[in-house]
Amino acid sequence: MPTQKADIIAQLQRDILLLQGLRPTLNNAAVDVGLGPIREAFPDGVFPTGAVHEFISRAAEPAAATAGFISSLAGGLMQGGGVGVWISISRTIFPPALKSFGIAPEQIIFVDVHSDREALWVMEEALKCEGLAVVIGEIKEVSFTNSRRLQLAIEQSRVTGFIHRYQPRQLNTTTCVSRWEIMPVASEQEDLLPGVGFPRWQVALLRIRGGKPGTWQIEWSAGKFQPVDKRIPSLPQPIRKIG
Repeated sequence: MPTQKADIIAQLQRDILLLQGLRPTLNNAAVDVGLGPIREAFPDGVFPTGAVHEFISRAAEPAAATAGFISSLAGGLMQGGGVGVWISISRTIFPPALKSFGIAPEQIIFVDVHSDREALWVMEEALKCEGLAVVIGEIKEVSFTNSRRLQLAIEQSRVTGFIHRYQPRQLNTTTCVSRWEIMPVASEQEDLLPGVGFPRWQVALLRIRGGKPGTWQIEWSAGKFQPVDKRIPSLPQPIRKIG
């Protein structure tokens, strides 16, 4: 009986996710390569594609780390020659560096705009295009209504979207399937050789629809994610003295 109840609950959860627009696609497995323990946070252990993901950066260093992490995810989605669109007000991406994440610079169409309003419009239109593999928008402020329009745009195209919000005024509610915060972590040199090691990040999955948030450290090397350590447990809150 307990097993039957668990199966019923799991099926109900899958049905709810389908109603919310989360459907498995052929691109899911490509993004999951090397994500290791992070996959346990996703519904059914699969990275949600055909959805919009939200990333938050509060300073320049985390913003650069976030751009790298998003690029690594986009590289999986663009395997086989797919095309992506990258929308920004002030472009900071160095196109040749994308090769480190499995993306040829010519696979990305860069769209430079002047305001969040223009960026949102371009992203919405791009997400409607079934021929794209991924759409990335550097957009500071996204209202619930804006995010809802983006969600509606992908219901037919099943294109995956990433929103990178740098220093937003507030963390408002959106319809995005997840919310992430990426922090840079010091890399380790290989065999005591001079220079810098592979990129490392502390990945905080703050919210995931139908999944379990958590925090991990991962490294990007050999063309895939490598777990640095096990899941970092939540720190206990300090005890306040009364009186």
